[in-house]
Amino acid sequence: MVEILLDATVRAGTPILFATLGAILNERAGIINLGIEGLMLIGALAGFAGTFYSGSPLIGILAAFAVTFVAGSIHALITVQLRGNQIVSGLALTMFGIGVTALFGRGMVGLTIGGLERLPLPGLSQLPIIGRPFFQQDLLIYTSFVLVFLLWFFLYRTRTGLALRTVGENPAAADTCGISVSLYRFFAVTTGAGLVGIGGAYLSLAMTPMWIENMSAGRGWVAVALVIFSGWSSGKAMFGAYLFGGITAMQLRFQAIGTDISTHVLQMLPYVFTILVLVVSTIRLQKGSSQQPQGLGLPYDREDRK
Repeated sequence: MVEILLDATVRAGTPILFATLGAILNERAGIINLGIEGLMLIGALAGFAGTFYSGSPLIGILAAFAVTFVAGSIHALITVQLRGNQIVSGLALTMFGIGVTALFGRGMVGLTIGGLERLPLPGLSQLPIIGRPFFQQDLLIYTSFVLVFLLWFFLYRTRTGLALRTVGENPAAADTCGISVSLYRFFAVTTGAGLVGIGGAYLSLAMTPMWIENMSAGRGWVAVALVIFSGWSSGKAMFGAYLFGGITAMQLRFQAIGTDISTHVLQMLPYVFTILVLVVSTIRLQKGSSQQPQGLGLPYDREDRK
């Protein structure tokens, strides 16, 4: 029972983890991206289409990254180069993602693919309780484990990561030191969007190996909330994503065993949790205990530097 629940937790939390890590990379450079929901949908459709037509899930994953990288570049162009409103641009990206996937995904509704297969790690997959949930999973789940560490290492143990965080904290100081604010922000937004797209691809390649319109079901908004909840930390983001995944797995388990609790109430549980996360995070922000980048959401123009 515990092993099954843990396995469902990891699988339900993985797409949100990818999306949250991508959003953290965005915001560490000072750019807010509320287009996560739209990017996940674009990634889900691109991943499914790439896999369906090529027969290779790897091609589907690369397609999801590439297409969302391009979609993220639109947000980067508006917010970094043109210094447009980041909130409006992000919301427009979400609406664009919902619309464009509904349009181009109509002919793929009902089609199925083989999806990602589990790849047991010799020895480790036989461990009691944790063997199947953590060491008998697919390629993207293993990748997410590594990515959590790599993002932390990049941000806190490399000069490039330090420069990117400086851009998010104080872009004027970064510019004074010869760091290209526009280049770093463009890189963060586009690469972060690609990671979000991989999270979307996981939905259509592993969780439900088919295309369903609006299959992200609000997970992008959950990722936005988890960025704040995690304090812009990849390790805490992993905890938050699996916490959400655990609640999702529990409500599905309750439905499967035929509990007397209303199905609608059970389906609400993950999103009620998200609201609570936002409340707690807001309180932390008000108390000044947040690690929010100081330059978050603020456009930078060298001519305005004082």
